[in-house]
Amino acid sequence: MKEEALYDYLLVINPDAQTAGDVSRFKGLIANEIGSYTGLHSKAHISLFRSEFPDRYEDTFTTLLERLANELSGFTIYTSRIDYFKHGEQKRTIYVNVANPKPLEELHRRILQLFELKVNSFKPHITLARAIPTASFNQVYPHFENKLFVRSFHCQSFILLKRPVTGGVYEIAHEFVFGNQEAADGPLFHRSDSQHEHAA
Repeated sequence: MKEEALYDYLLVINPDAQTAGDVSRFKGLIANEIGSYTGLHSKAHISLFRSEFPDRYEDTFTTLLERLANELSGFTIYTSRIDYFKHGEQKRTIYVNVANPKPLEELHRRILQLFELKVNSFKPHITLARAIPTASFNQVYPHFENKLFVRSFHCQSFILLKRPVTGGVYEIAHEFVFGNQEAADGPLFHRSDSQHEHAA
């Protein structure tokens, strides 16, 4: 029996076009200082969950996630400033923080419960530069330290991306739209626009 192809699955929330554009601009400023880096051209997103498994399981967990999304309401995400994570002494990640992490922490918790996984610590953020060498970080971060990044955008869905574990570009496998849009406290009409954006 031939070995099954494994896929790398990633659940994300995409910000609105304006926030995504601002994130790209900041990434460009970082690249001007330290040169090109991994993730420079990746689209702005908040990661919720990542795992690898054969794609024959995709239909099953897509159904489970559809059911979960139907129970949930849209919410607004607020960002406030630029910060960083340490990865030992060698690497640093620069990111935009989420000022109101509770709705995202709850969504993350519900997703992990769905897959019967232990809930771990989770800090929602939008990455600007992931795991860059500390020397590069020291060169660029003084320009961003305590810099505000005050934005807000309405979240009414999350997206499943997939790519072969051997590498390649993530492609959209499915969008899960929250079922209870009445409780939303922001515009509801971005979705059709964002679909065109992803397809581009």
